[in-house]
Amino acid sequence: MHTATTQVLSNGISLLVHSWGDPGNTPLLLVHGYPDNHRVWQPVAERLADRFYVIAYDVRGAGGSDVPVKLSDYRMEQLSRDLLAVVDALIPGRQFHLAGHDWGSIQSWESVTTEPLKSRILSFTTISGPSLDHMGYWMRKRFTSLSWREQRKALRQLVSSWYIMFFQLPVIPPLSWRLGLGKWWPTYLEKREGVCEAAVNPTQAKDGQYGVNLYRANFQSKLLNPQPRYAAAPVQLIVPTGDNYVGTQLFEDLHEWVPQLYRRDIDANHWVPLSHADIIARWIAEFAEAVDAGKLSQWSAAHLK
Repeated sequence: MHTATTQVLSNGISLLVHSWGDPGNTPLLLVHGYPDNHRVWQPVAERLADRFYVIAYDVRGAGGSDVPVKLSDYRMEQLSRDLLAVVDALIPGRQFHLAGHDWGSIQSWESVTTEPLKSRILSFTTISGPSLDHMGYWMRKRFTSLSWREQRKALRQLVSSWYIMFFQLPVIPPLSWRLGLGKWWPTYLEKREGVCEAAVNPTQAKDGQYGVNLYRANFQSKLLNPQPRYAAAPVQLIVPTGDNYVGTQLFEDLHEWVPQLYRRDIDANHWVPLSHADIIARWIAEFAEAVDAGKLSQWSAAHLK
């Protein structure tokens, strides 16, 4: 299996990019979340490399990529420009399939729903990462509802998202990673999430420390002032029903923003790219290949029962 590593420059920030497979195959981009780097996708990437040209990169502040100086350098618009820089460097002018997990999905929604990449994305598989704009509209709708049941959904999501509010605190969240949380993280994944990484992540403390800025730079503005975000590409929504961080109720209104929406639930926790790599790789491949063949209706009839 052909593998390669390269550096791509995006607005002064060097991004470490990894690829697997034949560059002549259909491209597939994988974007990781927090507090991870590209390694969270590696088991899936290796399973897909015989059919796709698979690309994954360390987002700014994570893994082997540079750490920006300013908080504003983590805003959604810049994250979308990073994805543009990666695809323009490795697959210039070509269309591609896209999949994101956690923050990788959150930031990818910006590219899926806005130009210049909106017209180049063939399909999007989203896992445990809602659009912050969609989430803002969802929260507003529930909190202004006259139904206590609907208001309770929003309150429940706030409780499960306690860490987002914690990340807004000064000093403490990034400092906790520097003081030992990075070493403790594999134990947390094993005990809380039932996930064992193949090897210790050498940049775990860095990934956690600087990734906090993703939340600080985007959540408040997006949730308080959401913008309409409509997807043109077909979207496969994979929902881990045991997710401890992203409530399944957040996707109730997604059909309003995505005309071609296909949902698959999986009995798993948040880190499904690690815990269920075989299934996730198969589902991503099936969806992408159905899109390429123009047979989404037949695929959905056969697989979404």
